[in-house]
Amino acid sequence: MATFFMFGIYSADALEDIGAERTSDAEKLIARYGGKVNSMFALMGEQDLILIIDFPDTQHAIQASVALSKHTGISFSTSPAVPVSEFDQLMADV
Repeated sequence: MATFFMFGIYSADALEDIGAERTSDAEKLIARYGGKVNSMFALMGEQDLILIIDFPDTQHAIQASVALSKHTGISFSTSPAVPVSEFDQLMADV
């Protein structure tokens, strides 16, 4: 499994449906794509949400990101996250 950060920005329409039911639906949708939610946070600033999720691979992360955007109206930007210790090992070979 690989870790991905999903940053979300609410549209005006998406603001109307904020609630526990939509959050639960989103977690179920993520699970359909093999994802496991580690944590979700609401933010104040340039981004409105951050989800930290493990997915089997990039393909599943992309599919879940697009599906979530379609389902919720929230625009998601999804990025892989590499632990610094792993990054350091990768850079040792460069």
